[in-house]
Parts: sequence; C-alpha cells; structure tokens
Amino acid sequence: MTHHGYAESGNAVTTVFTSVGRRVELLRRWRAATDALDLGCCLLATDIDELAPALQLADRTIISPRTSSERFIPSLLKLCVENHADVVFPLTDPDIPVLAAARDDFSRIGTEVAVMDTEAVESVRDKLRTARMFETAGVPGPATWHPDALTMSTVEYPVFVKPRRGSAAAHTFRADNQKQLSFFLDYVPDPVVQEFLPGPEITIDMAYSLDGRLYGLCQRQRIAVRSGEVQKGVTVWRDDVADYSMKIGEVLNARGPITVQCMMRDDGPVFTEVNGRFGGGLPLSIAAGFDVAGWYLRELAGLAVEPPPPGSYKNNLYMTRFDDSFFIEDPHG
Repeated sequence: MTHHGYAESGNAVTTVFTSVGRRVELLRRWRAATDALDLGCCLLATDIDELAPALQLADRTIISPRTSSERFIPSLLKLCVENHADVVFPLTDPDIPVLAAARDDFSRIGTEVAVMDTEAVESVRDKLRTARMFETAGVPGPATWHPDALTMSTVEYPVFVKPRRGSAAAHTFRADNQKQLSFFLDYVPDPVVQEFLPGPEITIDMAYSLDGRLYGLCQRQRIAVRSGEVQKGVTVWRDDVADYSMKIGEVLNARGPITVQCMMRDDGPVFTEVNGRFGGGLPLSIAAGFDVAGWYLRELAGLAVEPPPPGSYKNNLYMTRFDDSFFIEDPHG
C-alpha cells in the first residue's frame, strides 16, 4: 500500500518515536525488524531527558520540550521535515492527544501520525467516557461512578479510586472501607470510583494499519508489575478476549497501535482501559511472533503486508525482565 508521505517501495523508512524513556527493548526489536527486511531504515527518538536510556538506540535524537509546551509540536515537525520522517509513534500517554490534534500539520509535511482520531483518543483518556464506550461496543466493563453519583452508604467494598484521566497506574488506590474511600476521593485528582476486579489481568496488543485495517492481536497475562509496567508475563489466547477486543477497535475506528486491558472473573473478561500506543510489554508479544514492527515497516515501505491467522503466535511464552545499563561519558557529544 502507498500513501502520501510513505516511502516508495524499496526505499528506507524513517520512524520517529517520542518520549522514548526506558523503552530500550522496543527500539532494539524495531531495529532488528528493519535489519531483517533490509530496508536501511532510520530510527529517530525524542525525550525530555538527555540520559533517557532508549535514546542510545536511535540514529538521531533530539531533547524535546515537554509535551505541555507550545514548542513541542514545532520541534517535532522540524525533526520530521529535516529527516523526511514517514511516521511518528508516541510511547507515552500525554503525547497522544497532542499528536492527534496536530495530525493535519504532520500530514502537510508528508508524515503519518500513528494515533487514533481526537474523538477516540478522548474517549479512552476519560474513564467515564471509556465506560460508556465499552457499553456501546457491547463489551463488559467495570461499574464506574463519578463521586457525585456515589451513595457512600451503599458502596460494596473494596473499590478502586483512580484519576479520571490518569495513566501508568499513578494515583490509583484500593479502598476497603468508607474512611479510606473518603480520604482517596479527596487525595486523588479528579477521581472516579470503580468496582474492584482482582484479576488476573490480560493485556492485548493490537496493531491496526495506518488506515484502520486490523493486522493482528496478541494476548499476554501479567504476572508481576512494577510502576504500572509488566515485569513478568506469559502469552495466552482466549477467544472471548479476542472477540471483545476487536469490538473495541471497531467502535474506536482504531488505527495504529492500541493496547487493551481486561481483568478476568469466573464469568469471563471485564475490560478496564485502552491506551492508544504500544504497550510496555510489547516485546513479549514480538518475541512470540507478533511481527508488529515488520507490519508497519512493510506498510510504510509500500510492501505487501500478510499477517498470520489470529492466535498463531507462540502461546505460553514467558518473559522475565531485569535492569541493564548504558555508560555515557558525554551525553552532549
């Protein structure tokens, strides 16, 4: 497939990742996919921190203004123009709505932004809107209340208190009684309350083409989590999880990567949130045969994409992570 701004068939593809942080493993996997396709691709990365580990994997880097800065989009546009970038992938939640709003600016310079439309982005950022989206899609979701609609005397504990527009599990707390609930409702910024779902938790990596065709999905169960990111996990497959996930993607008119999360109950999955980006545990899916990097690189290069049948990745593949280090004498050099 060819598209305005995409590389001509056989040419190198220039990929930009924003706010790369600690996503070393993802960039390593992406580079391995470019080597396997022999496209001679260029990998660009941005972050606000010159010591962000994943910057060490890029061919060119820039220290970016904060996403909230009015200089964020102009600096990224400049990078894309100077390097003839084909696509931008955000790696943190705050970048997503900003990039979605600037889609036309990037389109004018021939660069694709791999995020959903603004309306879909807003529906998954806001947990109250997400709950309504699940209902529209016919997908089971947790009972969710705005504090103003909550009758404290009828609450069944435990419950979770979360920011209405939070990410990375920040400011998320379990409340076991009314005293704790009252405290966290005051402590958490713009909170919502959700029923407690004990798990286990399954994360679904989904890849849609840049014009909205589903390439595939991979399910992985979380075993251990640190600061909201999976540290140990295993690939799994459930037909019901796959069917519901595809309903979510359809309602959102998804394009680019999305990550869906659900908690398992005895009666099946209950879906909790959607993120419009690559998930932190994506390297496990890639290792299992979910060739997401290869699909996007082929699409951008104008080559045919032939994803495998659903569920054909390696099941019961485990991942366990550890910390690694780069040693840099001069981060400015």
